[in-house]
Amino acid sequence: MNVDGTSYDQGLYGSLCESMRKCIFKVLSVGPIPVHVAFIMDGNRRYAMKHRLSEGDGHKAGFMNLCHILRHCYDMGVKYVTVYAFSIDNFKRRPEEVQGLMELMVESITKLLEAESIVEKYGIRLYFIGNLKLLHKDVRETAEKAMKVTADNKRVVLLVCVAYTSWDEMANSMDKSCEEKLDEVRKGGGIQGNGEVIPRGVRVEDIERNMYMSVAPEPDVMIRTSGETRLSNFLLWQTGKTALHCPRALWPDLGLWDVVWGVVNYQRSYSYLRDQLHK
Repeated sequence: MNVDGTSYDQGLYGSLCESMRKCIFKVLSVGPIPVHVAFIMDGNRRYAMKHRLSEGDGHKAGFMNLCHILRHCYDMGVKYVTVYAFSIDNFKRRPEEVQGLMELMVESITKLLEAESIVEKYGIRLYFIGNLKLLHKDVRETAEKAMKVTADNKRVVLLVCVAYTSWDEMANSMDKSCEEKLDEVRKGGGIQGNGEVIPRGVRVEDIERNMYMSVAPEPDVMIRTSGETRLSNFLLWQTGKTALHCPRALWPDLGLWDVVWGVVNYQRSYSYLRDQLHK
């Protein structure tokens, strides 16, 4: 028996798994490691049905697996991880399910801020991305607290998209960009023509600057679980040149090999993606 209460065989197995994991990451490091990986965490409810669990337990299993996936990504050398946690469309679900998800969100964020959590271990900076005013008050306040507490963390970043859709993000960005142009005119800026000030048109860089996701580079890899190949209104603006990987595993079942294959597929197409990004 080991000092931590595990059997010798369990301890040996864990050591072998960790050694293998490090070897895999060493091999992957020969090629380009993605800077930013995004996940559509699909399949929590189907996982619960498959294992005869409550919907809430399915989502709890998804949160536990998120911590494992983050560990793999950050140890591999990924700097930014983005996860699609809650769509604006999810507010249309049954009120009791939405309430349960809001409560789980508060519980999960609180756990992330505990001592010796993955956030503390890896120095993760947290961002909550989306139309946060749509969230229940306790969720919004907990998310804001988490962003404030982790604001000085520099090593890696976790972006959690909640109350989010790409359509909402783009509409919000366009509103802000137009407001900036009006402010520019009020201050005497713009193009002078026929005695009047004409505001400069909204440009791509204006829209990108005002995106919720402007705090991170565009994703290199998008992984959607459960075998689905839809983007479901997630990061539509940012993923025009992103490598897409769709393993069949449900989100709570997603493992190291699924992430590794996503990175391998990215490395295979890296020269093409690099050429596209520099066009």
